[in-house]
Amino acid sequence: MASIDKRVAVVTGGNRGIGFEICRQLAGRGLRVVLTSRDAGLGNEAREKLAAEGLDVVFHPLDVDSDDSVAALAAYVEKEQGRVDVLINNAGIMIDPSGHGVLDTSPAIFRKTLETNFFGALRMCQAIVPIMQHGHYGRIVNLSSGLGQLDQMGDGTAAYRASKTALNALTRMVATAVKEDDILVNSMCPGWVRTDMGGPNAARAVEVGAETAIWLAMLPHDGPSGGFFRDKTAIPW
Repeated sequence: MASIDKRVAVVTGGNRGIGFEICRQLAGRGLRVVLTSRDAGLGNEAREKLAAEGLDVVFHPLDVDSDDSVAALAAYVEKEQGRVDVLINNAGIMIDPSGHGVLDTSPAIFRKTLETNFFGALRMCQAIVPIMQHGHYGRIVNLSSGLGQLDQMGDGTAAYRASKTALNALTRMVATAVKEDDILVNSMCPGWVRTDMGGPNAARAVEVGAETAIWLAMLPHDGPSGGFFRDKTAIPW
């Protein structure tokens, strides 16, 4: 079991991209990081890379689309780590057909996207928040996108947009539900980042894309909750 004095972070989709960088930066700040991914081989490979840097990272498989997988992760961290202080809901997909808008994207694409991007985060919150409440502390960061902003909503990548709007609503609801527990819950947009999803021409390196997530994960007791942020600055919903 982890030391009771060392904070523990769980990062979904942590084997690559922004998730991997978030794992690196959180571990670099002294947290024990539970790096999760669906693919055990890729997850263990990612853990080994970070361990080679001297970082305290363990791996556990996780499919956020599966109730059983989420329950198994929660049971593992409660038994073996004894606590969860930070949850980063990073796992996400963007499978909208290229060039399609809302009127020609099938309901099946919407369902599959929402299953991971919204219901996956919901499952994680429902499983992990009780552990945080037991410790009277928690920071939850939901990796959202400016494409989910109602303030600037348009067409294109419609399923992804809808899923991130729903994730933002989840952020507000969970923040309200845990407001008496020193658990702060926020959404963030990393910007256009050079990852497998963002592509090689994106403007930002993953190190920059991860910065706001790290800031939200390390908020003090009087930090914001129920907000939406980019570059550590509140943005419209």
